[in-house]
Amino acid sequence: MGFKMGIVGLPNVGKSTLFNALTKTAAAQAANFPFCTIEPNVGEVNVPDARLEKLAEIAKSASIIPTRMTFVDIAGLVKGASKGEGLGNQFLANIREVDAIAHVLRCFEDGDVTHVEGRVDPVADAEVIETELMLADLESIEKRRAGLVRKLKGNDKEAQQQDRLLASAQAVLENGQPARVVEVDVEDAKAWKMLQLLTTKPVLYVCNVSEEDAANGNAHSAKVAQMAASEGNSHVIISARIEEEISQLDPEEAEMFLSEMGLEEPGLDRLIRAGYELLHLETYFTVGPKEARAWTIRQGTAAPQAAGVIHGDFEKGFIRAETIAYDDFVACGGEQGAKEAGKMRAEGKAYIVKDGDVLHFLFNT
Repeated sequence: MGFKMGIVGLPNVGKSTLFNALTKTAAAQAANFPFCTIEPNVGEVNVPDARLEKLAEIAKSASIIPTRMTFVDIAGLVKGASKGEGLGNQFLANIREVDAIAHVLRCFEDGDVTHVEGRVDPVADAEVIETELMLADLESIEKRRAGLVRKLKGNDKEAQQQDRLLASAQAVLENGQPARVVEVDVEDAKAWKMLQLLTTKPVLYVCNVSEEDAANGNAHSAKVAQMAASEGNSHVIISARIEEEISQLDPEEAEMFLSEMGLEEPGLDRLIRAGYELLHLETYFTVGPKEARAWTIRQGTAAPQAAGVIHGDFEKGFIRAETIAYDDFVACGGEQGAKEAGKMRAEGKAYIVKDGDVLHFLFNT
């Protein structure tokens, strides 16, 4: 299981340039005019993880299979999108399908690149998008609640739960806050997710800065950092231009280029790591002579459900998971060494998988 992140923002903030860089493709047009992206471009990228290469080296695995992450480049929203301005309705529908939103904000000055509002103010830009998503949610809630009236008169339990949750979301939205601030009980979590409200999506602010500001950011990105902290959201600083240049280089050249720019790693790595944290995801590994492979799960996943990510039969017939922590696997020189050192554990159905676990599942067919 990977996850799907929608790249959103006002027109001309660098969304398509970032998408091209992230997916190492020029499939998305990067043009200096609004609505150059009409159909959402979808790209899958490998999730970089140095641990996987180390495990493959120790186990002499014939192939390495990283876990994958999907980026969806969603066209630029404008003020009035919730009412269908620009190509609003279509884009709002695309946002419903993603797990999280990477909200690209223009944090660079450039007279050659037009800003749809004629100014550079990332905080105001963020408010425009958030407002449009909130208005779209309010309109959706009003329609849905009106459609539940008949079922509510018949004391339909499911309709009552849905209406109660919609009412909670409506109250916070009318108070000028996104639906993600609503505190949802465990028994309501599934029904809440099914509502697919736009403002329940976790948000990662991507500050698109100029090349000279890539290492430390600037005054604009500092304001975004402050806004993100106040909302409980996160942010990353990236120069889409630099990322696009790096994407065209081979690994050795890319490393030299990053070093010259004062950067330790590509922005892709930071973006994925921030996305993982945002969605509370982690990675476990399966390792053998044929392949070393990474798998993505949510934090708190029990061993049978982690096995189910590989194949449903693994979860149904789960017996136990032979488990070695990543550090122990490396320190002991592989599975055999870990066994001899007593570092391999047999874990049952209640075991909560930890980030970096090397697992081998035993199951009944």
